[in-house]
Amino acid sequence: MAKMAKQRDLDLSRPVAVWKSQDLLDDEPAGSLTVILRTRGCRYNRCLMCGYASEGAPATEENLLAQFERAMQKFSSQDQMVKIYTSGSFLDPAEVPPQVREKILRALQERGVRRLVIESRPEYIVPSAVTECLSNIDTEFAIGLESSNDLVREKAIRKGFSWQDFVQASKTVHDLGGRIKAYILLKPPHLSEKEAVQDAVSSARMAANYAEILSLNLCNVQRGTYVERLWERGEFRPPWLWSALEVLKSAPGTIVCDPVGAGSRRGPHNCGRCDAAVADAIRKHALSQDRNLFEELECDCQVTWRKLQDLEERTFGSPIV
Repeated sequence: MAKMAKQRDLDLSRPVAVWKSQDLLDDEPAGSLTVILRTRGCRYNRCLMCGYASEGAPATEENLLAQFERAMQKFSSQDQMVKIYTSGSFLDPAEVPPQVREKILRALQERGVRRLVIESRPEYIVPSAVTECLSNIDTEFAIGLESSNDLVREKAIRKGFSWQDFVQASKTVHDLGGRIKAYILLKPPHLSEKEAVQDAVSSARMAANYAEILSLNLCNVQRGTYVERLWERGEFRPPWLWSALEVLKSAPGTIVCDPVGAGSRRGPHNCGRCDAAVADAIRKHALSQDRNLFEELECDCQVTWRKLQDLEERTFGSPIV
């Protein structure tokens, strides 16, 4: 009842969030506008670390278009890129009806947006939907691959699709002239720090063969999730920021990272003293791809981080948080 009451209080003509920032566009920093539409939410909704389902609400077609128009009030000519997220899949017709999607695509084309970035699970990346997007605007299709390891993706994340599903979706997009962004998750539950780094590096190297850009997502503790329950019992620690640097330094090609919640207990963190500096370097790297930014970062907690990785390998799967 509380959840229903909360949904009734929502203004469904307003998006979840809208903000301006800079993002990498064809290897150069560019102004971008990020929009999170409040849709019905992810139809799959089984990923162990994801709490975005709580943002969902029964928005109508009129609601979605009103949200989009309200968000675009913040758009300016400096915004060469627009990112539209739904906490699910933009190409899922149950979340964004085709007629709504068509109107959004045309509106972006009319505003002269250079590139649109959307997110979708592989099952919705079909030729007809991809063609519709690309016929209106240069589109980058982002897929939450998380890991190239099917065992990790299914058992530690419960993602619900295979590596081959990702490969096929990428092929569909590339055959039609689009771009792929692959999300890689650092530290799913039940992986040690060392295992998580190794899995993220391996995943980045494999995904780089199918994606123009990689995005490293650092697992944080979202409310109402399985990961939160582990964290509350002392059985999960978000990744160290030092671990993120290891992945960013080892990954091939273009890789970006926004360390959401960096420095907080629920977010990726080191000892507290160096968190801000390391997170700032990660954000600067996302725009410059300059790995030299990481070379001068030092802190006494690096010794702890290294020892922790060695100790975890001797605890037979028991986490050290």
